[in-house]
Amino acid sequence: MNGVLLGADLGTSGLKLVVLDPDGTVLAEGEAGYPLDRPRPGRAETDPAAWRRGFDEALARVTPSLAGRRVSGLGLSGQMHGTVLADAAGRPLAPAVLWPDGRAAGEVARWRALPDDARAALANPLVPGMTGPVLAWLAAHEPGLVRRAATVLLPKDALRSSLVPGADPRVTDRSDASGTLLWDVVADTWSPPAARAAGIDAELLPEVRPSAEVVGRARLPVGEVPVVVGGADTPLAMLAVGTGTARQVNLGTGAQVLRPGAVPAPADDPPVHCYADVEDGWYAMAALQNGGLAWSWVCGVLGLPGAELFEAAASAPVGAGGAVFRPFLTGERGSVAGPADRGSWTGLSASTTRTDLARAAVEGVVFAVGAAADLLGGGGPVLLTGGGGRAPVVHQMLADVLAVPVRYLPIRSASAVGAALLAGRGTGTEVTAGQEPGRWVEPRPTPELRAALQRWHAG
Repeated sequence: MNGVLLGADLGTSGLKLVVLDPDGTVLAEGEAGYPLDRPRPGRAETDPAAWRRGFDEALARVTPSLAGRRVSGLGLSGQMHGTVLADAAGRPLAPAVLWPDGRAAGEVARWRALPDDARAALANPLVPGMTGPVLAWLAAHEPGLVRRAATVLLPKDALRSSLVPGADPRVTDRSDASGTLLWDVVADTWSPPAARAAGIDAELLPEVRPSAEVVGRARLPVGEVPVVVGGADTPLAMLAVGTGTARQVNLGTGAQVLRPGAVPAPADDPPVHCYADVEDGWYAMAALQNGGLAWSWVCGVLGLPGAELFEAAASAPVGAGGAVFRPFLTGERGSVAGPADRGSWTGLSASTTRTDLARAAVEGVVFAVGAAADLLGGGGPVLLTGGGGRAPVVHQMLADVLAVPVRYLPIRSASAVGAALLAGRGTGTEVTAGQEPGRWVEPRPTPELRAALQRWHAG
């Protein structure tokens, strides 16, 4: 009899763990938060030990649901682009540098100076928070740390290393490797010119293995559990959703618009990303750093709990009385906005209310998602996932902005479910995937919405 599967999603500010029954039912969910440290302006770090503590806390929350059940496997999903320098045993030597970090803005010039063919083979935007530029900054500013390191790990790989001591920690998968600016997308392998631009020995880069390969066994309170390599959060969310060729919008701390079935091709600093999935394919992505992150900030400024933010937005008139919110608090990757752009409310008057500000904030993020979708092109219905997409006002607003039907899939953590499905593949556990989706929301754009969108694009 097949046992249950565990899937953990290592996010920027918290870890989600699901227990998945072989019939596709999520039996239990656990969550634990940890801080995103900002020791200086423009920096974003986390102590990797906090990730393991988060995993243990989340596991403790779901353990009662595992009574009398065998756990067949554990899969890991993780935030992309992070940089963890580790020793030969996989122990982190310093805080992890994460994707919102902007310290390596100057180092991106090294990638722009690559030969044309080597730069185009990366086929992705040149972004400071990716692993390659961060390594270049560390090599220049903390060379002793880099010399001590035996490997560089992506976040989910660092967590996996803490769970399976004794297994080779120098392992990642192509879905995570392709998001580092160290991966030759055309050749589907590490890029020696990019490694040289980072100022590192190529030996520091981990071995790339299949996402579903079992690499060790974790000794957990629920027993000894096989652990697979795992994958990046975005393609694992796609695996859970089973999008086929449909576009997908994921609204979490950041926001991603995804188009499966991309064809890798040379592209010199393009506006959208081309990444490997957890199978043998590729997907295109237009990404925003400021999704739920911006909404969380607004909640703090306005003194509104998250649910009340969306309730206020739903009660306010379309267009927020002329108020416009730009959500780019940490800057962006250079597509919808640039690294130096910042957030703002504009168009305020003496009659602007807190409810108007809430409406403008929700509109501002959704309008940015719409701009990202325009970069990918294509059309047809959109599947919506992620905690930021739960509110009905977001469903309708997104359908209106994209002018296509939108269907919300109420999966609390699609990436964690995808990680569990991946563990099923690696351990030979058959799973009947499937989540009951919400209804299709049809677009019904109004002149007021179109006017608000025009004001937003006007900046």
